[in-house]
Amino acid sequence: MKKKILIILGIFLVLASVSAGAFALNSMNAPKHPSEYKIGITYDEAVKSEKPMLAVFYVDWCAYCLKFMPKFNILSKVYKDKYNFVMVNVEADKQTKKLAEDMYVSGFPTVYIIDTKYDNRVLMPNAIYQDLLKFRTELDRYLRIRTLLDKE
Repeated sequence: MKKKILIILGIFLVLASVSAGAFALNSMNAPKHPSEYKIGITYDEAVKSEKPMLAVFYVDWCAYCLKFMPKFNILSKVYKDKYNFVMVNVEADKQTKKLAEDMYVSGFPTVYIIDTKYDNRVLMPNAIYQDLLKFRTELDRYLRIRTLLDKE
């Protein structure tokens, strides 16, 4: 009986240490700043495109921005043919600071759908962009409305 308990305990310890090691390795490789994600194209490139853009305004010290980036990355893969994805580091230079002022960015992350074709921008509240399903619903809704505008 003691042998069985020791064997089970040994297996448990091995599994626990492997799991802890994998977690530590994952944590070491995980991005530490939002800018490490490198998602999408530049704002200037997106403005010249016919597609609407999904732009996130962020700063590297923002924990919420870092938490949001995996969702932004998933969306960039799902909607790559329908939206341009743009990351704007507000603290990068004077141009991005000015852009953030023009977009009335007051907190981070700030997420917009920007459509230069129709001179339109839609601010996404955090109640929507924190929930991937709600966010996708809004992105699809915008595309449906844009399709109607294209037919006019």
